[in-house]
Amino acid sequence: MLQFSRWFFVLMLNFFFLVWILNLILFRPFVKIFKERRERVNGDLEAAKQMGAKRDEELARMKKEFELARAKGKELFEGLRTEGLEKQKQALAAAHEEALKRTEKIKGDLAAETEKARQTLRAEVEKFSDSIVEKLVKA
Repeated sequence: MLQFSRWFFVLMLNFFFLVWILNLILFRPFVKIFKERRERVNGDLEAAKQMGAKRDEELARMKKEFELARAKGKELFEGLRTEGLEKQKQALAAAHEEALKRTEKIKGDLAAETEKARQTLRAEVEKFSDSIVEKLVKA
């Protein structure tokens, strides 16, 4: 059988005393450090989640702003395009009108010149015919 001597109790008391001292000096500070570390890591993870959520919100906001800007730019582009086409049509219409006016003026000038040439030719034809008749009568 097992016998317990007084040294057993002294060693047991010494063991518990060392455990208590180590608990105060070593174990509790390590446990406190691990607990603080766990809390800091959990806090950092929570902060990272919040930053991720904030990032997602900002990305969604920026995407919406980009879409609005793109729509506004497209609307502005279409407005300017329509305005440019309208000005182009007006310019073409004005050029066409000017070309028609010039054509009519040139036709009028040509008709006047033609009439003037006819009158001149008639006068010359009459002179020639008078000259021919005069020459024939003299001959």
